[in-house]
Amino acid sequence: MTHHQTDERAIEPAAEQYNATLVRRVDETDDLAYFWVRFDADATPFEPGQYMTIGVVTDGKLLQRPYSVASSARQTADGYEFYVRLVPIYRFTTALWRLPVGHAMRMIGPKGRFMLEDDDDRTHLFISTGTGIAPFISMMKTLLEDGRPRRAVVLHGVSYISDLGYRELLEDWQASGDYPCVYVPTISRPADPSNAGWAGRTGRVEANVTSVCDELELGPDNTVVYICGNPEMIVATEVLFHDRGFQPEQVKKELYWPKAREPRADQAVARPG
Repeated sequence: MTHHQTDERAIEPAAEQYNATLVRRVDETDDLAYFWVRFDADATPFEPGQYMTIGVVTDGKLLQRPYSVASSARQTADGYEFYVRLVPIYRFTTALWRLPVGHAMRMIGPKGRFMLEDDDDRTHLFISTGTGIAPFISMMKTLLEDGRPRRAVVLHGVSYISDLGYRELLEDWQASGDYPCVYVPTISRPADPSNAGWAGRTGRVEANVTSVCDELELGPDNTVVYICGNPEMIVATEVLFHDRGFQPEQVKKELYWPKAREPRADQAVARPG
């Protein structure tokens, strides 16, 4: 039995805080899913890279959490897409996993400054772990709809093959050329039986940055870096780019939880696996 199935908190079907509705859900795995939430009134514009805060009322208390929007900023009428991992503690996600489509919710926002620079024609190196890939999907979808996609390299690290959210979309973009991107997934636990047959890159994201930059000739003269996900990864990756001559303004980051402590020089890069 998964953890959310033991969550017996009462979710309020109606509450004064509610102003939106869960309109769609697609499960990627038992603990990864895509959710679409739509405002009951008019949609609110947002910039790709920003986040919304969604929630429900359980046992008289509002549970909520911020999530980066993964959908295009040009498509808001049908709801905002969120890519969410189930966290095995009794907080928001165990309640979210129990919600049926059509259930009322609370949604506020947008907020956040993790956004694209205007008219930046440098290669965009998008680096993420887990669900941290969501804002980059929004950025790319929006640029594509605007008819001005920017060359991108998408380096995405997860533990298991099944965790590679948006893999099919990114592989299709790369193969078709519909979006000028290079998709670089990496698996940190290649020896796990569930990853049998994986022939791609292995190791943590930060252990692959140097080789990706060297192979694709990504340097401070032609690249801007965006990082989202695990703060330990972000800290280590920042050090790598600093050492490669990137200026601070060329390395933009979005933390998914409080920042990790600064690493010592000999701890800057985590070992693969």
